[in-house]
Amino acid sequence: MSKLSITVNQQRDTLCRAEGSSFGKVQMQGMLHPAPFNFFHGPAAVGTCYQKAHPVHRAGINCLHNIPGNGRRSTYVISINNYLHYRIPLAFYSRCRHSIGMNITCHGAAREVTGSCHQVQIGTTNFLIDCGMFQGGKDLVRLNYQEFAFDPKEIDFLICTHAHIDHCGLMPKLAKKGFKGKIYATPATADLLPIMMADAAFIQEKDTEHENKRRLRKGEEPRDPLYTREDADKASKLIEPIDYRQTHQINSNVTFRFQDAGHVIGSAIIELFLTENGRETKVVFSGDLGQWDVPIIEDPTLILEADYVFMETTYGDKLHKKTMPRKKALFEIIKHTYNKGGKLLIPSFALERTQELLYLLSELQTEEADFPKMKVYLDSPLAIKITQVFRNHPEIYDEDTKARSDKPFNFPGLVLSETVAKSMEINASKEPCIVIAGSGMCTAGRIRHHFKHGIWDPKTTILFVGYQAPGTLGRVILDGAKEIRMMGLTLAVKADVERIGAFSAHGDRDDLLRWLEAFKQKPKRVFLVHGEKEVSESFAGLLKSRGYDAVVPEINKPVISE
Repeated sequence: MSKLSITVNQQRDTLCRAEGSSFGKVQMQGMLHPAPFNFFHGPAAVGTCYQKAHPVHRAGINCLHNIPGNGRRSTYVISINNYLHYRIPLAFYSRCRHSIGMNITCHGAAREVTGSCHQVQIGTTNFLIDCGMFQGGKDLVRLNYQEFAFDPKEIDFLICTHAHIDHCGLMPKLAKKGFKGKIYATPATADLLPIMMADAAFIQEKDTEHENKRRLRKGEEPRDPLYTREDADKASKLIEPIDYRQTHQINSNVTFRFQDAGHVIGSAIIELFLTENGRETKVVFSGDLGQWDVPIIEDPTLILEADYVFMETTYGDKLHKKTMPRKKALFEIIKHTYNKGGKLLIPSFALERTQELLYLLSELQTEEADFPKMKVYLDSPLAIKITQVFRNHPEIYDEDTKARSDKPFNFPGLVLSETVAKSMEINASKEPCIVIAGSGMCTAGRIRHHFKHGIWDPKTTILFVGYQAPGTLGRVILDGAKEIRMMGLTLAVKADVERIGAFSAHGDRDDLLRWLEAFKQKPKRVFLVHGEKEVSESFAGLLKSRGYDAVVPEINKPVISE
């Protein structure tokens, strides 16, 4: 452990000098009580001190804790023998650099699916894997407004697994709070991130604008958005693309490599090679793992070696229903809706799920002579932009997609609905049609307006093709609600509600096992993240029965500390 020297002017109770380490062995230098002592401070240990008696004065830390300060920068207060107090400004404390062993903490996606953010500290290097937004019910969403459990200005760089909002949605907030390091991502993800972050910022601004109108009517002070498009632009300027399978050395402590996760275009498994005192430790972050044998993108890459693995468990206790191939299931639902004379409403994530739907619809039009003559509306400006990114990256298509002679993302009957006016025309039409719109969990976006005009109509079919988090409108409908509250209205649910689980971009339990069991030797420990608590614990039990050391991390508590 390194040393932090703190010199305090005891008469004025202020910090004169702070240099060295904020972790490890500390030497307090004062006029009355020179007292060496050990302490550890971190998210899991706020308010906890480990006392070491001075051989003469028997003086040690009795208390080290964070004092919120009425809008001012927080301070750390040290009490020695319960009567001598030193107040240390956080500005000095947080700038102390130190050399520590490996320390990894999950600040999100721990016993939750969303909010991916993992802090890695090794030697003098401090970086993040992802910085994603919490999504779901109100309690989860509130977490986005809390201060980070680390100082963004102290983060050296960030490695992003992929461009879904629950993995990148707080990067603009990170930049807003002072982060200036590089954001490493695969080339496709590097193209997607500015689009995704700008859209998220626009939603934050608009939601805050509506919220402030309500607050003003109640005589309350308006609030600022979580972040703005200007913050998203700051974060976008920090992005640096790194190709798959290219070994990239950051410094003497950290080297990493991207491998294909098979989840969405550009998604990556991260292989980290962490070196301290001549000893290398390999840590693998799975990111979100896809299924095998799905259209457009490659299958997940099998990794053969690792000391530690951080692995997603979104569907760790489920098997995707594959009693009928997804394309055939989709075709049957389309025909059923057409025969009713209704609309097929598909809430869809703008990234990957939408493009997979377009791919299969183009195949069905070509292969099925009785495919109904109905328009397919892509009613999502974000999805339209993302689809162009897919067109720009044919180099990462799988072999089947590369072999197609047609244009899978542009086929007869496909209508791109970019404006609000065009979207409203869809609701005015009485003709059977297919509508693909966001958001995927129905928490925002144009799909809610289509629900308003059709969820009460038995001729309508609602088809879910992706994960619906607890607390979201999509989950409420999927769980069988007879009526919903939305946009100030109470709406009866008379539409047919269908789900095709095989469309998920996440691998199921057996896919996850297939990936993990490809390691030549079992990792020392497997940390199960990106899953609801019960799901991750269920998968942990399964792994333990197969001889793995598997744990489910808690949020903000270090899981590796060497």
